[in-house]
Amino acid sequence: MNFYISDIHAWHENVLTFDNRPFANLDEMHSTIKSNWNNIVTNNDTVYILGDFLWKYTDESINWVKSLNGNKRLIKGNHDKCHDTKFKNLFQVITPYEEINDEGIRVVLCHYPISLYNGHYHKAIHLYGHVHGNKEYEITRYFKEYLKNQLIPCEMYNVGCMIDYMGYTPRTLKEIIKN
Repeated sequence: MNFYISDIHAWHENVLTFDNRPFANLDEMHSTIKSNWNNIVTNNDTVYILGDFLWKYTDESINWVKSLNGNKRLIKGNHDKCHDTKFKNLFQVITPYEEINDEGIRVVLCHYPISLYNGHYHKAIHLYGHVHGNKEYEITRYFKEYLKNQLIPCEMYNVGCMIDYMGYTPRTLKEIIKN
């Protein structure tokens, strides 16, 4: 089974205030995400992490990533500095963009929102992250609504972990579309 999540920002202290995350500290956030993740993801599953995954590369943070179930594929975000070999070895793939088939649905994966993504006229779905509760988030929402009003297909979903329907938990495509 495939799961998706973005913008975890592990080991990034400022994200607690930036996103108004409901955690007292990073340890609580890491513990919650790990518990949520491992309660639903098995080692036979694949998790597509759509960027901004890990802020600091330490032995502790690398061990935390190793403790997360599943086959991990990282779609690089602007905060993913993946130069360390120990970090690179945690993932099946590290790439800036990927297109996959998830149960017959074409899915375009990128950290950044792409309003006119490949296949949008042919029922493809775009999953992205990057935009938190800021101006870029509102602009993306506005542009999606504008395209809809122009009868231009644009089925795209923000899978940032902090979004209500994500709840700091990797989600399946069906769950994302439903919520």
